[in-house]
Order: sequence, then structure tokens, then C-alpha cells
Amino acid sequence: MDLNQINTTYKSVKESTLFGRYITNNHIEKCFKKCSKTTVSTLGLSVENRPIYGITYGKGKTKVLLWSQMHGNESTTTKALFDCFNLFETENALTKKILNQCTVFVIPILNPDGAESYTRLNANKVDLNRDAQDLTQPESKLLRQVYDNFKPDYCFNLHGQRTIYSVADTNVSATLSFLAPSQDIDCTLTPNRKVAMSIIAEINTALQNEIPNGISRYDDAFNLNCVGDTFQSFGVPTLLFEAGHYRNDYDREEVRRFVFMSILKGLEVISKVHDDSFYKAYFKIPENKKLFCDIIIRNAKLNNVSDKSIDIVIQYKEVLLNDSIDFVPIIESISNLDALYGHKEINAKNEIVKNSQNLTLEVTNETDFVMINNEKTSLKR
Repeated sequence: MDLNQINTTYKSVKESTLFGRYITNNHIEKCFKKCSKTTVSTLGLSVENRPIYGITYGKGKTKVLLWSQMHGNESTTTKALFDCFNLFETENALTKKILNQCTVFVIPILNPDGAESYTRLNANKVDLNRDAQDLTQPESKLLRQVYDNFKPDYCFNLHGQRTIYSVADTNVSATLSFLAPSQDIDCTLTPNRKVAMSIIAEINTALQNEIPNGISRYDDAFNLNCVGDTFQSFGVPTLLFEAGHYRNDYDREEVRRFVFMSILKGLEVISKVHDDSFYKAYFKIPENKKLFCDIIIRNAKLNNVSDKSIDIVIQYKEVLLNDSIDFVPIIESISNLDALYGHKEINAKNEIVKNSQNLTLEVTNETDFVMINNEKTSLKR
């Protein structure tokens, strides 16, 4: 896959009507009219009777099942999917290669109620990614029914992750993370897991020029209640995609491009004869850790000048407001935080830091700006 060519093509296929973090059925329904080479079907209904849609591209013998927004507030991969659909609608060599070999079945928003309210959970307050065994929710039952009827050869489980993740112990944000889920408590390297690992390893190799050292992998601790672990246990190579943070990209518009490339690369690998022994390269991808904060104010003092300097962590709380996401700065901790990194770091230079009312900072407080040496410093995006 020629990434230079893909980047050039991306400018023309990026779905311009989808932007930012708040993506719902109302948004994607407006895009369906562009899907002229396929039929959009209603697969079923959510708890609150919102439709859950299915979209199919290609007629190849290899079947790939993809779903996004199982967690309603993880929308980046949904945007990337519609970018892929726009590419599939064009006369493109990569598209032809993939769709001649593969049938791609996509559920673009599995949890439309959670998407509407911008929450991780569904309307019954259930995490659908912990409901793979009990199947208590209509959305979980629908996904299993689609799996049983479609009988996929591969599964792509598309998610989004918080800004807190780093690539191992480094000061590099985990812009993308991947996992070949375990299928048993021993995390056995089964043939299908090796296949999933080899595909991830090829995606990682392809994307390194775009986000050098910015890709990590999740810990593979086994949990059969998770959909990925369950489908892996059925013997089907299953890949977890996590869209993370890229510098100054809280709307996840750059990250969607990386996800777009990753999905296409994964499908391209599947559409050709690939070397499954490449799975060993998967283990060279660093594991992710939680070493990032949105903002750290370094070398701060809270009261009198004789106090020792401390660090102040501000984390954004994502709040749905007027059909968009507002990033509200919240004081998360006040201590010595040398082991953590901030996506933005402010040096207080041993000056006293107060809140917006010129009062002492306290953990859990919301504050749009701080006073450093009586000067206002904004914490807003």
C-alpha cells in the first residue's frame, strides 16, 4: 500500500460532514446517500429503539466483520469507516484489490443510544464489551446474530482510547494501539491469534512513517466477557483497534486518517497471501502504559513562597453541550509527578498558582484558567 498515494487520495474521500467527537445516527444517516455501490440495511433496534445499521462492500470469498462505537463515545473509527466507504465508491486499484477478494460487513454504530448521549455504556448502563457471554442487551444479541449469520473469517473490533496512554515508558503518546485478544487464560499463541498478530505487525510497519514510535499494544490479559476474546475463542482472527491521541488533535481528525490507513492496510493484508510467521514482530510493538495527562503545571506552589514546588495535573472532562463536546479542565491531582508527561506542560517557575477566583486550587475543581503570579493562564483547548 503506497501511503503517499493514499494520503493524496484521502483528501478527496474524507467524509466532510463528519467532524469532531460527537457522531450519532443522525450524522451517519446523512452519509448513506453516497453509498451507491451497496445497500444500507437496518439490522435491529437499540434499547431506545434507534436503528442499528449494516453496510456491505465487496463480493470476495474472504469475509471480514467490522463494528465501531460499541462504546458510544468512541467515534473516531466511525469517521474513518465512512472515509473508507467513500474510497470504496471510487475506481481505485486498492479498492478493487480488497473488494475482489473480500466481503466487508460493517456495523458503523453498534451502540446508537450511547452515541446519542455520548456515554460509554448503552441505555441500560451496560458495557457492551463486557456482555459477550451473558448477552443481556439487544445490541449484544444483534452483534452475535450478525456474527453467526455472516460467519466471518476475520473480525475488526474498533474502539477509541483516552489521552492518558503512552507508548511504554516513553513521552510519546499512544496514537494507535492494537491487540490480538487472548482466547484462554494462558494467553496461548493459537493459530488464529498468530494470524491476528501478523496483520497487526504489518499495520504497525506500514504506519511507522506516519506516526514514528506512536503505536503500542494492549496487555492481553484474558476476559471472556469481552467480545474480542470471545470471537477469538471461536477460532476467528480478531483484531482490536484503539484510536488514541495525537498532538493537539482533541477532535481526532488526524487520528481518523491514521485509522483509515490502518483499516485499509489490514484489509489489504487479508486480501493477499500473507506470511503468518510475521506474528513474531507483533511482540516488538511496545505495550501501552498510562503515563500522560492533558496538562501538567510544573514547579508550582499553592500558598506561601516557602512551600516546596509541586505539580498540578489537569485532565479534560468531555461534556456534551449543544451537540458538540466541550473539554472541561478538571484538577485531578496535586503532588510530585515526575513520572508523568503532559500533552501540554506549563512551567510556573516556583510561583504561586491560584484558581480562576484567585483561591487555592483543590482536587476535583473545574477551572478554565489559573492565575500564575497574578497573570491569567488559560487551560482551555
